[in-house]
Formats: sequence, C-alpha cells, structure tokens
Amino acid sequence: MPDQAVSVLDGNTFVVSDRHGDVQPGSRLPPHGFFAEDTRFVSRWRLTVQGQPTDILSRAHVDYFVAQFFLVSPSEAFHSAPALGIIRQRLLGDAWLEDVIVVNLRDEHTAVAVDVEVGTDFADLFEVKDDQIRPRDIVAERGERELVLRYQNGELVRETRITVSEPATIEDDALRLNLWLHPREERRISFVITPHSDQHDRTREVRRRPGSFDELRQERLDELAAWVAQAPALEAGDDTLRHVYTRSLTDLAALRFYPHIAVQDVSLPAAGLPWFMTLFGRDSLITSYQVLPYRPDLAATTLTTLAARQGTVCDDFRDEEPGKILHELRFGELTAIGERPHSPYYGTADATPLFLVLLDEYERWTGDADLVRELEPAARAALDWIDRHGDLDGDGYVEYQTRNPDTGLVNQCWKDSWNSIAFADGRLAEGPIACCEIQGYVYDAKRRAARLARAVWDAPSLGDRLDAEALALRERFLEDFWIPERACFALALDGEKRQVDSLTSNIGHLLWSGIVDEERAGAVVAHLMDAPLYSGWGVRTMAASEGAYNPVEYHNGTVWPHDNSLIAVGLRRYGHHDAAARIADALVRAAGFFDHRLPEVFAGVDEQLTHTPVAYPTASSPQAWAAGAPLLLLTTVLGLTPTPDGLHCDAHLPARFGTVALSGVPGRWGRTDVAAEAPAATAIP
Repeated sequence: MPDQAVSVLDGNTFVVSDRHGDVQPGSRLPPHGFFAEDTRFVSRWRLTVQGQPTDILSRAHVDYFVAQFFLVSPSEAFHSAPALGIIRQRLLGDAWLEDVIVVNLRDEHTAVAVDVEVGTDFADLFEVKDDQIRPRDIVAERGERELVLRYQNGELVRETRITVSEPATIEDDALRLNLWLHPREERRISFVITPHSDQHDRTREVRRRPGSFDELRQERLDELAAWVAQAPALEAGDDTLRHVYTRSLTDLAALRFYPHIAVQDVSLPAAGLPWFMTLFGRDSLITSYQVLPYRPDLAATTLTTLAARQGTVCDDFRDEEPGKILHELRFGELTAIGERPHSPYYGTADATPLFLVLLDEYERWTGDADLVRELEPAARAALDWIDRHGDLDGDGYVEYQTRNPDTGLVNQCWKDSWNSIAFADGRLAEGPIACCEIQGYVYDAKRRAARLARAVWDAPSLGDRLDAEALALRERFLEDFWIPERACFALALDGEKRQVDSLTSNIGHLLWSGIVDEERAGAVVAHLMDAPLYSGWGVRTMAASEGAYNPVEYHNGTVWPHDNSLIAVGLRRYGHHDAAARIADALVRAAGFFDHRLPEVFAGVDEQLTHTPVAYPTASSPQAWAAGAPLLLLTTVLGLTPTPDGLHCDAHLPARFGTVALSGVPGRWGRTDVAAEAPAATAIP
C-alpha cells in the first residue's frame, strides 16, 4: 500500500483511508473505503472540526487492526498554537469502531462543532478495481443516534449502520455534533459502523461488547498473541530475520477469515490487501504449504474447504469441471446477480495438482491419516480431472483455455495476467497453453498420490499406476520442453505445440516438483542464479534479455517472494544449498527495506543499480504467500524434513543468519526443537 494510505484489516474486512484518517471518494491508488464481503460499505468518511479539515501532526499504525491519527484544528496564524487537539482511534473487527477524542487545549470554555460526512456507493470490488461504478438507489434512514444506509436489488440487500455515542443531528449524508468543552476538557465520541449483507451474514456483535477502546484492543491483542504462540518461537542472531519472522506470522493472522464454506468454523488466510481479500485456491494451497512447520492447521482448513467446493459439473461460464479445485470465491453483487462467474470461479489449471501436493505434504508433516482418508474421494476426483478434463487435446499435458471469453481468465497459471505467456521476441502465445511448471506440479502430484495410495488408502495398484504415469510424463516433458540452443526449458507449449521460448522463473518450479533430470538441473540452476534472470534481490519472473521484459510489469520482470521461496526449495532438492541460502538471504534483506514485511511483488531492478529494492506501485501488502515466503525459506535453509523417526535438520544457513533456533516445531512427533549455526546443524532431542 502506498505510504500516504493507511489500512487496518481483519480478515476480509478492511478500511483504507488517507493519512488524516479520512475516506475520500474517488481515490484510486489505493481505493479508499470500508470493505467487507467484496463490497464497499463506506465510500466517504470525512471529519471536520469547526467547519474545517484538520491538520495532521502524526499517525501511528499500532497494530494491523488499529490505527491512530493525531490531529489539530487549523491555527489562525502561522506561529499561533492550535486551540483543539483531535485524536482518532480506529479499531477493526467484525465492525469498524472509531473514537474521536476532542481536547480543548485552552484555558477557557469552547464550543466545538464536530461533523462527519458519510457516504456509500455499495460498489462491488470488481467495479472499484475497474473504476466503473454504477449508480445505485440508496435509501437513508435516520434515528436518534443512528444513520442507516440501505440498498436493495431484488433479494440482494446491502446495509451500513452507523451509530454515535453522543447526541447528534443526523442527516442523510452527515452526523453533526455540537460540544461545549470546559477548559482542558477531553471529550470522547464513539462511532460504530456495521456492514450487513444478506449473504452468509454473521453476527456482528462479537467484538462490540461493552468496554473502552483500550479494553477492546487488549482483547484483540490477547487473541493475536495466543494465535502466534502456537507457532514455534524463533531465536536468531540476525535481528532482521527475527523481525521478518514475527511480521510474517502477524500478517498471516491479520489475513484470517471465515470462508463460509468450511466444514468447521475455522479460518484460513485471504490472499492479499486490497484486491484479493478472499479465498483463492492456488494462493491458499501454496501459503498452507509454506507454513506447514509453523501452523499446520491452515493446511487442514484449506484442504477441507477446497474439497467442499470441488467442481462437480461442466459449466463454461465458471470454467468448472468435475474434480477441479476452485480459483476464486467472491460475495459481491456482480457475482450474486450472475454478471461475474466467481461463485466460485474455477479458472485455474494448477490448483488441482497443488491440492494433491499439499495433501501429501500435510500427511508427511502431521501424520493425520484420518483427514487424508476423509479426503480420498476428493483426491481421486482431482486425479480424474487431471487426466480427463485437464488434458484438453489428449497429448498427456495439462493445458488451459477459458470457455468464458467475456469474464474468464486468459491465462490460468500462477502468472495469470493477460500478457504473461510470451515468446522471447515478445509475441504473446495463443492457447490452449501448457505451462511448464503445471506439468511439474502434475508429475509431483501423481508421485505423492501414489505414496498416499499405498500408505493410507490401501490401494497399491493405484499407486503403481500413478507412478508409471508420472514417469511417462517426465520422459515426454524432458523431450518436448527442452530447448537445446538455450539450454533451458520452455515456458510453455502454445496451441500449435510450439515451444514458448522465454527465459522465466517458471523453470525454478520444475526443480521444486522434481521433474528435471540431474543432467539438465545444472543448466537450470545457472540460469536462475545469474544475470539476466537474477536481480540480486531474487529471481525475476522474466529475464532482462527477453522481449517482453519490464522490471515493473506484473509478471514479466518483477521479483515475487513466494516464487523465490519455491525456487529455493527446488535448489536445495537438487543439492544447490548455497544458491538456496543466497535467495533466502536476499529476500530477508529486502524485507528489511519494506518495514520487515515482504510485499506481494517488487520491481526487478538490479541491486547494483539502486542498492535498495524498488516497490511495485500496486503490490498487495500484506499478502498471504508473501508472508509465507520467509517461513518456507527458513524451513529450507534449516533443512527441516519430516521423517518417520521425527524431524531431521540439515542446515545450510546464510552467514548473516548466525545461530538459528526454533522451539516447539509441531508435527507427527508432537513438538520438538531444532537449532543450527552456519554451517553446521544440530537437532535437539
């Protein structure tokens, strides 16, 4: 989020304002407002005192769910002291709580006019993102200390309820208070802004129990501390690493939300602020994989939630097929009335094999065979989708091509922007497209499902078949995707089975999946760790030598932390420990420049040119798999591997990390501790 914006969040509910605390209509980067359920419930929230905007002294982003703004009334002359001090305290939970504290700074009685201008457009988040907000007939209902704004479209209802603690004049677009303050008196005015949606509405009373702002904040802090305490405690010689670790866990806590389709009333992380505060199949699966040694419960929730809404029919509008894992779930108006396909939308070709990858990895870490048995039907359906629907032309590869040309995604791999699959000369590939990393995911998924078939499902013949299919896929892949003249693998095969020959970070995912043979692995590693692909802060999504390269193009030259975290796992898998440590070191250093929070993406500008990482203008922050990246990198350089006998540690740490110790690592062994010091590692019994 840009520096001038202030955001507070709680799961998929969030408020974005300017640095004064005002929500300004028409703001675009980022969009201001109070958002919940993919709807903007407040589009204007503007405080004036004595009829004038306030001047800001400072602001404090106290917690992810709390912000404070320290303001004063404008002075009559340049050197004169202000007459009034104003403190805005904002707390977000199931509702938005805002206290405005007005302080009379003078030794005389003062009449004070406090006005809050209010407005809403009830815009769908897709409308906000596209800057195409349609007009709506909004009805205002005024009470004694309450303003209710309501919109209805057939059975769909949206409502914003605003209450104020002091007597006020309630207008359709404002709440006006006239105060009489004694000398040096402080007066607190409390506002509660509650969103209501007729879809999946939950009680909004949980965090509105009587109590002061500080008491409610402490309640939230205690809950956060309890959540973080369930993860291992980190001790490290590197101060930056310690801060990044804590920030990652806190951001994952901030993004927790209830997806309404979970079997149990448990949470999983939304993908990222501001555009992706909802369930994404690919994002949730990768984030859960990243954090398995720290919060394995997220993986269990993700797997059961996605299995509950696995595809069952062929639906062109939603790109759905039986067995397919969803891409994105939305609750906004455009989805509810059928203009958008996100109820849910299934336009992803990689979430289905990644579901199988996570299912196996979850069992390896936790030993939870019961859940794996429970999800066997979903796993078998996913395997069937790979062979029956994922392979569009019967050539043995999983391809994608949307059947919804109006609102479906053109690209359905993790680089899902419209221009991400390009030839080396910059020409865009046309589908159906078989991305290289998806074939690696399928290879890995079948190998992992084969293990589960033998170890958990009592289906050895299925295991034998899947292993044979994986081996055959690998042999075909090594033949069809290898580009001898570039000594690398193609980004994809296009609709005419031509090799899309751009050099991209996707080849690093091939190492993660294990589909690369040892003979070619060295060439892949050389590309990943040298210019033009390596920026110094990480592996770029596209090499600087390619025709479509741009260091600030979303998927064509930027650095993505989650991408690099998976690449690091692949490097280690093939024995390139120093290269994995180099990436871990670079990203932790980069996080230090972003207030210890890795953003979704940052520019691929060369480290030697700027000496600091360069922000991407619209990067989500916080973002789930960016928050998970440092955790997976830590797992990788510590060399943590679950075994039947317990947790194995074989560390190859970056030198700057020094001594690293994790206490209480959860797994099938219960809880255990590990410690390492570069370059040697010791497991603590």
